[in-house]
Parts: sequence; C-alpha cells; structure tokens
Amino acid sequence: MTVGVREQPRGADSPRPRPGARPGLVGWLTGLAVLAGVGYRLWLLLHAAPPTNSDEATMGLAALHIARGEGFPVWFYGQQYMGTLEAYLAAPVFALAGGPSLLGLRLPTLALYALFLLLAWRLTLRLTGDRWFGLLMVTLLALGSDRIVKNQLIAGGGYAEMNAAGAALALLAVDLATGRPGRRSADAERPGGRTADTARPGRRLARWGAWGFLAGLMLWVDPLVLPYVAATGAVLVVFCRRELWGAAGALLGAAAVLGAAPLLLHSLLTGRNPLHAVLAASGANASAGWPDRLHGGLVLGPGLGMGFCAPGQCATWQLWWALALPLLLAIGAATAWRALRIPGPAGPAAVGPDAVSPRVAAAARLALVLAAVATLGAYTVSSSAGLTPVESSRYLSCLLISLPALLWPVWTVARHGLRPSALGRRGVGSTLARSVAVVLLAATLGTAAHATWRAAETVPATQAAEARHTELVGTLRQLGVRHVRAGYWTCNRLTFASAEQVVCAVVDDTLRPGFDRYPAYRREVDSAAAPAWVAPAGSPLAEVLDERQRVAPGSLDLVTIEGWRIYLPR
Repeated sequence: MTVGVREQPRGADSPRPRPGARPGLVGWLTGLAVLAGVGYRLWLLLHAAPPTNSDEATMGLAALHIARGEGFPVWFYGQQYMGTLEAYLAAPVFALAGGPSLLGLRLPTLALYALFLLLAWRLTLRLTGDRWFGLLMVTLLALGSDRIVKNQLIAGGGYAEMNAAGAALALLAVDLATGRPGRRSADAERPGGRTADTARPGRRLARWGAWGFLAGLMLWVDPLVLPYVAATGAVLVVFCRRELWGAAGALLGAAAVLGAAPLLLHSLLTGRNPLHAVLAASGANASAGWPDRLHGGLVLGPGLGMGFCAPGQCATWQLWWALALPLLLAIGAATAWRALRIPGPAGPAAVGPDAVSPRVAAAARLALVLAAVATLGAYTVSSSAGLTPVESSRYLSCLLISLPALLWPVWTVARHGLRPSALGRRGVGSTLARSVAVVLLAATLGTAAHATWRAAETVPATQAAEARHTELVGTLRQLGVRHVRAGYWTCNRLTFASAEQVVCAVVDDTLRPGFDRYPAYRREVDSAAAPAWVAPAGSPLAEVLDERQRVAPGSLDLVTIEGWRIYLPR
C-alpha cells in the first residue's frame, strides 16, 4: 500500500460546484453530519453530561471572578501552567446570564468544537479536494466516545481549544504556502484570473498575523499542541521562507508575542519558568517502568485518546486501533513523502475553490503525520502513560487533527485500488488491497460509533448524579451552612455550584488540610466558627467522620441525603 497508492488528481472524482450553485448530495450529507455532531453534544450538555468535577469547577470559579472583576488569573488556579482562556470565554456568558452555571461554562467549548469540525472539513478539502472524503472526516469527528466528549466539552483547561487551533494553524499554513508570491494558483490559471492574495494583499498579511497569534496563544494555553505548531511552521519555512525575512515574518513574530503575552509577562514578573511545571505534571518527577509506559502509550492510549473505547476502559477487541495506528502513520508518511518528491506542475492539480498545489498538500499531510508521531512519542515516554493511562490518554486528543492525513491513503486505495506497477498486475492484489481498505474504514466508523453509543448510555446515571449534587447544594442552603470542609473532588465543585454561597476547604481522608487551589477559601473556612463536613456516602472520609461520631457521641449532627452525608458540629 505504501508504494502503490494511486495519486489521483484532487477533484477528479468529485465534481466541483459552480459558485452560487446549490449544494449536491454530498453537501447536504455533510451539513447533516455537522448538525448531528453539534446536536449530540448539545444534548449531552442539556443532560449535564459528561460528568463535571472539581477541576472544571476551578475553571468556572476563575470565570466567575473574571465576570465580577475580582481577578484576572493567568494560570489555572493552584499551578503555574495551563492558561485560563476557557475562563475568559465563559466570563461574558456568566455576566449575561446573571450568574454561573455548568451549561454557561460549557457553551464556549461547544462553540470551539463546532469551529473545529468546520475547520477540519475545510482542511480536508484543501488537502485532498475530495468532498466525499470530507464527509467521512466530518462523520468520524461527529461521533464522540466518553474520552472524546470529555476533551471537547469539559472546561478543564486547554483541550477544547487545541484541536480548533491546530486545524486552523494547518489550514492557514496551507493557504499561505499555496498563495505565496511568485506562483500561480487555481484562479490564476483562468484567463484574467488572479489569486485572492494578489487581489487583496492585506488578507495575506492577516493570515500571517493569525498564524502567529494562534501559535503564541497555544503556547500559553497548553503546550500539548506544540508539535502541530512546529510542523505547520515547518511548512511555512519550506514554502515561504523568503517572505519570513520581510514584513510577514515581523508580523508573525509580533503576533506570536501578543498571543503568548500572558505567559511572557507572568514569567518576567515572577521569574518562574512554566516549562518546569509542565514537566512535573507530565510525570517527570515520578517513576514508571518502560513496560507500563509502552502499554499505556501504544496499546491503551491510541484507542482511548482517539475515541474507539467504551467509558473508562478498552475491551480487547477495541485495541485493534493500536495495531492500525502505527501502520497508518508509516503509510501516511511514506505516501506524502513520495508525492512531495514527484516533480509536478507549479499550479494545482485541479482548478476549483478547494484546489491547492500537490506539493503543498503533500507537505501538509506529511507535517500532520509527523506531528502525530511526535505527540504519540512524547506521551509514551512520559511517566503519565505508565501511571495513569486511562485518564492521561486525554494528552492524545490532538491526534484527531491528523485524521485526514492518516486515512487519505486508505480512502484512495478503497476507491481506486493500487497502481498496476505496484504489483505487476492489476487483478487479485489490487482487489485484495481495496477490500482491506474498505474493511479498515468500516471498522474505524463502526468502533467509534459503538464507543459513542456506550457513552450515550451513561447519560441517565450522570444526570441522576448531578441531581443528587443539586440536592446537596439546596440542603446546605436550607440548613444555613456557609462554610464546609470536604475532599478535593467535592470542594470546588460545591463552591462553584453554589456561586460561592458555600465556601469549601479541602481535607484528606485523615481530616488533615489538603490541596486548596484557591487559598482564599481555606482562610475563610478556617476563620469560621463551626464549619460543617461534607462527604460522599460510603467514602473513606465518611467512614472517618462516622468513627468520630462513635468515639464522641453528640459532637456531630448527621444529615443524610441520597449519595451524601452532611456532618454539622454542635
């Protein structure tokens, strides 16, 4: 397959619509797939799914403080990395809605997902020109397993933004490399035609500024997307290096500094290096054996991180993607490199609104594959892959940006087979290759659809748990409780859900002070006369508090509601 993929002229198989023409069948189907993907996630949000946690509540509290003008945090509370862009996006929603809510916190992440879906579709068309393949990509990205929808909808810091930014960086790089000065583009091939960049030079400079700003912004938000920044930047260096020595390069640099301004200013003012915090968070200070790292990074990670596994686990049959991904990476890199080395015309392979230079398309596909390899490699060598493979598989969320480059060779073989020269004859070998490619595409869609169905099945339980938490907040208000002590995964969630009407300080399972991401809450609770205790029913913390009641009868009054225990000091 590596050497036998038929390089079809982009657009040769898919007729291009005339400007102003009505969308055909593939256009309507693509639109329905987009609506289905956004609608499915909106349905999840309306049912309080995926389940929230105290980390997301921490971002919500930052948004609440921004909306009130009480603070403008640079970093996620309690750490020196992961920018608070999600909080700044949610703050206007809170201000307009008159207060915080889980739905208001997640509406910006839903918008970012919709943006990513549209950018990925447009990027696919620019790289391949095949609208049916674009429909396949949109359909795949519309599906959403447990891990995928958590990455895309939970405002936990950076994950919702990275995919949209990565796709935008790739698309901007392709547009800049295609329309660079000195080469003729699709419109220029027409009599009297001229490129959009030639007609509007300011638009080209705007693209340079947008690429630089996004690159700098992502450096502040979350460094996990840096392989895609570097890979798409390499495309610009290869095809536009002369421009980079002029005004375009200066604008790009200035925009990058502007995007990374929160990080740079904070580092200058405090003298702290955020890279150290990132390395510590990746497990650099912990220890994990190489067998565990390889198993977590290369066996569990791909299926979990790319949406092919059930909630919180991977069944044995779902691990087939771990075998397919390395092959797809190798085939995608080989075919893109081969297409890049083949001399071709200066113009695009097909004239149309989606046409780009064949060499630019091949270079961009190669860049996306190499960024995926770097992402997978960095995750595998980190201790997180060995210590917490199920939860830390979120670090592979950016791999979705590379899906068009990974599946394009498979799609090409499925539609056209292998070139006759690859096997010496066209018959049996080509038919077998097409069958394998079709099965691989069907298995990809089927496995992702099954994981999506399993994730949807958990919604009633999630909604019930959220209702119990809402009852907890209401009960505390009725009891007049203003200050409480609770575990880490209870505290900030409770404070956010009550809009800070209930303030919580963290304790561990031995009742000792725990990790408070916002120290002001601990100071307020410590100064209170008689804070209450809150613990999930059946938790170790509840057992310790029950034991205190048995040792000192009458010291605590117990109030129980479904799923929760409230201990009121006398």
